[in-house]
Parts: sequence; structure tokens; C-alpha cells
Amino acid sequence: MLVVAGLKAQTPAAPVPAVQPAPAISTPAAASAPAKAEEAAEAIPQAAPPLFTVLGFPVTNSMVCTWIVAALIFVIVRATTWKLKEIPTGGQNVMETLVEGWEGLMGNILEPKVTRWVFPFATTFFIFIVISNFVDLIPGVGSIGVSTPGQHPSFRPFFRPPTTDANLTVAMAGIFLAMNLFWAVRYNGFWGLIKHIFGVKMETNKWVYPLFLLLFIFVGLMEVLSIVVVRPVALAMRLYGNIFGGENMLDMMLSHKSFPLAVISALPFYFYEVFVCALQAFVFALLTIAFVGTICTHADEAH
Repeated sequence: MLVVAGLKAQTPAAPVPAVQPAPAISTPAAASAPAKAEEAAEAIPQAAPPLFTVLGFPVTNSMVCTWIVAALIFVIVRATTWKLKEIPTGGQNVMETLVEGWEGLMGNILEPKVTRWVFPFATTFFIFIVISNFVDLIPGVGSIGVSTPGQHPSFRPFFRPPTTDANLTVAMAGIFLAMNLFWAVRYNGFWGLIKHIFGVKMETNKWVYPLFLLLFIFVGLMEVLSIVVVRPVALAMRLYGNIFGGENMLDMMLSHKSFPLAVISALPFYFYEVFVCALQAFVFALLTIAFVGTICTHADEAH
């Protein structure tokens, strides 16, 4: 055993080949991961970032912009109605045209007493939403702010259009739901509203009446689901989705490396957004009128 050990000790060891590190395998998913992360970091966040806190409550940039819009509406209405003239001119003429136009539109859909209830509500919604939407098109809104590395999002703009925050659109839809139910009970009475939703709305004999009653009870349940859930969600998400989507589209186009080319390519979409902002305000207010009309009228029922 000593001889064998000596032979082993005298035999030169074979060189051990150096282990080369395995080459990194580059896959399309791995290559695109940093790009996706960079896009996610640059995209406009759905949640409005807070700017500061008041008594422990966060104040977001959309809330600040909402207060500015409300103050602007107050100043405009006050300035145009400060000294009313028999023959309107200037701002008073514009305000009266807007008011009379909405009043005439509602008069063709709702009964006179229901028009008196809904008119201030729907007109205020329209004025507030159209100005809030146009805030999205003001240069500097969404692009002037403070950058704080290490936080998410790293860039926090000082101003954000109010209607690009789902909290506001959901709150407006909730207010509409409460007022719609209030007007429905006020117009029909509680039991009248139940009969209006679940009652048989056709003439029939007593033998087939139970079958139609079951049918209209099912239809009434679908109507309750529509009134309480579907209509408010449609109001909130339609407005939020259109305005937030338009803001993201313009932001992506204007953030292109070739800035002059980006401005030129985004210009047609900018004017398109002007049309969309006005249209969505009109649609929101018109849908509130139509939804109230379906529950505060008996024109479709047999007398």
C-alpha cells in the first residue's frame, strides 16, 4: 500500500479543465421584461397619487383639480348672472342658451313636474363634466409635477383631470342612483313603484294572469338589477374609460423621442379628444334624463 501511495504521489495529476460559465440564454420574454417594466413605470397610473395629507386624509391631484373646476364654475356662473339684462348679451346669452336648450330637451322626454326636479341636477352634471374633461387638454395638466425617485409612481403631477379618476365618476353615479330612487318614490309612491316595476303591464284574462304575473316578476327583478347596478356602473365606467383612455393615448404619443414628429402626429387626435370630451359630458347627462324617464312615467302601462 505504501508503494501504491508513492506511485500515486509521483504521478502528475491530470489537468482539470476550467469550467466555463454557461452562456446566458436570451429569450424574447426575458428581453422584453425590462421594456415592459419601463412602460409600466411610464404609464399613467389608474389611481390618482396623493400630493399631501389634511388631518390624516390624503389629498390627490385629481381632488385639487376638482376644487379648481368647481371654483371656476362658480366664478363663471356668478359673472354671467351678476347683472341680468332683459336682452342678454355676452356670457349671459351663452348661459341662457345652455339653460333653455337643456330645459327644452328634457321637456321632450320627461313630464313637466319631473323636468323641474331633474333639470338642475342634469344641467349641473353636464357643466361640471364638460369643464372637467376639457381640463385634460390644457397644456401642463399631467405633465407638470414633482419627481421622487424610489417611490411608485416616481413622477407625481400637480394636476390631473377629475374625470380620469374612477373615484369621482363612481361617486357621481352613486349620487345619481340615490336621487333616481328618491324621484321614483316621490313620483310613484312606494307601493306604486313596486307595482310599476313588477306589475303586469298588459290586459289579460284571469286564467292566464298568473303566468304573466310570474313573467313580469322575473322582468321586474331584471329591472331592479338594471336600476341599482347596471345603470350606475355604465354611467361611471363609460365616462372614466373614455377620458382616461384618451389621456393615455395622448401621453404615449407626446412622449415619443422625436418630439416635433410626436406633436404633429398627435394633433389630429387632440382635436378628436375635444369632440370626445364634449360628447361624453352630453351622453352622461342625457343618460341620467333617460334613466329617470323610464321609471318616472306610466305612458307604457295599460290604464
